Amino acid sequence: MDGTLRNMASIYISKGNKMLLLYRQEGRVVNNVWVGSAGGHFEEYELNDARACVLRELQEELGIAEKEIENLRLRYVTLRRSKGEIRQNYYFFADLKNGVSEEMVSNEGISKWFPLSELTSLEMPFTSKYVIEHYLNTGHKTDMIYVGVADGAKVIFTGMPEF
Repeated sequence: MDGTLRNMASIYISKGNKMLLLYRQEGRVVNNVWVGSAGGHFEEYELNDARACVLRELQEELGIAEKEIENLRLRYVTLRRSKGEIRQNYYFFADLKNGVSEEMVSNEGISKWFPLSELTSLEMPFTSKYVIEHYLNTGHKTDMIYVGVADGAKVIFTGMPEF
C-alpha cells in the first residue's frame, strides 16, 4: 500500500417506496452489479467537493439536473482497502421531485426502479450492499452522516456528529 486513493461518489434517488438503481456495465472499477442511480470518480477539481461530483455524474449519466431532485444529502462515507488502494465512497440520497418523469435511461447501463423491500436481495458492490442495508434499517430514520469501515467481513458504521 503506497497511499493511492480512489475517490468515488454515488447518489441513490427515491420516489415514494421505490429506489432507482443502475446495473452498471463496462465500468472501470465496478461491473455487472446494481449500484446507485448514478455515480463515479471525482475529477481533480472536485476532490474537496463530493456534492459537485455527484451532481455532475447525475447530469452526465441520467440527464437529471439538481433542480429535478430534492432533499439531497450526504449520508454515508465508507473506506475500504482493495487492490493496493484506499477506496473512499461518498453516498448521497435524494428524492425525485413530483412532476419529473420516472423514465430514466443511463449511458452507463440499465436503470430500473425497485421497491425498497427488494433492494437487499440484489447483487451490489461490497460497501454499497452494507450502506443500503444500514440505510433501510437505520439511516433513513435519522439525519446523521455515517462513516463505515470495511473489515473484510462486513462494514462497521458509526454516526459522525458535528462538534
